[in-house]
Amino acid sequence: MRIISKKAIREFGKKYSDSLASLESWVKQVKAADWKNTAELRLTFQDADFVNDKVVFNIAQNRYRLIVWIAYRTRTVCIKAILTHKQYDKEDI
Repeated sequence: MRIISKKAIREFGKKYSDSLASLESWVKQVKAADWKNTAELRLTFQDADFVNDKVVFNIAQNRYRLIVWIAYRTRTVCIKAILTHKQYDKEDI
């Protein structure tokens, strides 16, 4: 899969350094993946949540939320937001 906006990961990792290892692990797993649908994504990330047209991943032992939109046909993952748990609870994704 191809990830759009890795800049968001770098910037979030600078601000919340305890998220960086988990975000880097997520990037590595996503780049190696070739998901064709949500069922295949679930094989890689069992705790991913599907909210409307987005996918929400738990990062750094559930302290942060990574919100993405996935185009399975074009193998593209677009990062929409990375939020703290508190920010996520206030967001309307």
